[in-house]
Amino acid sequence: MKNSKWMMASLAVVLGVATVAGAQTQAGTGAAAKQATPPLQLQNLEPSTVPKDPFPPVNQKYFTATSPTVDTVNTFLKSLWGYDQNRIWRVEAIQKTQAPDVAKVIVFVSDKSANAKVQSTAFFVTPDGKHAIAGDTVIPFGATPFADARQTLEQHADGAWRGAPGKSLLLVEFADLECPHCKDAQGTMNQLAKDFPNAHIVFQPFPLTEIHPYAFKAAAYGYCVEKQNNDAFFSYADGVFNTQSGLAEGTADDTLNNAVKQAGLDPTAIGACANSQATKDQVNASIKLAQDLGVDQTPMLAVNGHLLPISAVPYETLKTIITYQAQQDGVSTGATAPTLGK
Repeated sequence: MKNSKWMMASLAVVLGVATVAGAQTQAGTGAAAKQATPPLQLQNLEPSTVPKDPFPPVNQKYFTATSPTVDTVNTFLKSLWGYDQNRIWRVEAIQKTQAPDVAKVIVFVSDKSANAKVQSTAFFVTPDGKHAIAGDTVIPFGATPFADARQTLEQHADGAWRGAPGKSLLLVEFADLECPHCKDAQGTMNQLAKDFPNAHIVFQPFPLTEIHPYAFKAAAYGYCVEKQNNDAFFSYADGVFNTQSGLAEGTADDTLNNAVKQAGLDPTAIGACANSQATKDQVNASIKLAQDLGVDQTPMLAVNGHLLPISAVPYETLKTIITYQAQQDGVSTGATAPTLGK
């Protein structure tokens, strides 16, 4: 998927939670609001940069819902889009709908370039104010939309890890060892480990069992390898990824055993561990963790809770988003490159 399409398509795609190319998926009456304020990006534009406001003026008749507020919507959008210093937007409507307490939000989006087109996107906010519905996708909403997912991952992501021991910058890769796109994403993950020394990077198993019949067993083997030696897991994972064609009837066990040997461990012991109910329960818990967070494809990367489809985001954009998210959360990336926006 091209960068421009990823950035300017529907809200769901921009969030990186819709089905995209390069991923594996599994069929899984109030008073008018106060005067709307323009988003921060628009306020910061210099006249010499943007000679004309590209958006229509705000009309209060389109603000019939009392919740969410314009400020909350702008803070939410800044969490999503603030990494892109060229992007501007304006909230043009927050309306009641026929569904009680469900609001429809309409946002006009453009950029700072000359003669840039103005596009519109719309989403619905649930009565509790915690979720937005964009297309057929449900996404976290609010001033800090990723905070709950970040906390959940800090507590429950239990896959093998590398990088910094602290979790202030937590990158969790949801992956399936039988997924070809996950194999392709390992180069990206390896580069992220180099570019962000302060990142705590977790490989969290998410076997898509409906389309990959040996992924669950591969994940179980992986957990057992990790229990014996965390660092050995990554050698094991490389062994499986490099021989994925062997994950087939008649050869799957040998493929997994050879990967265990490559990691320097005993395949008999690992196989017995993988067959235990405790390990199977651990894999199932990891699957549930992914599903509870709204992960519906692999590979998916959670950056302090912000879900991004690795295969759909160009690497430089991914780096920019990680840097921006770290700044939003007040943590250091450890990168030597200049800080975003300075």
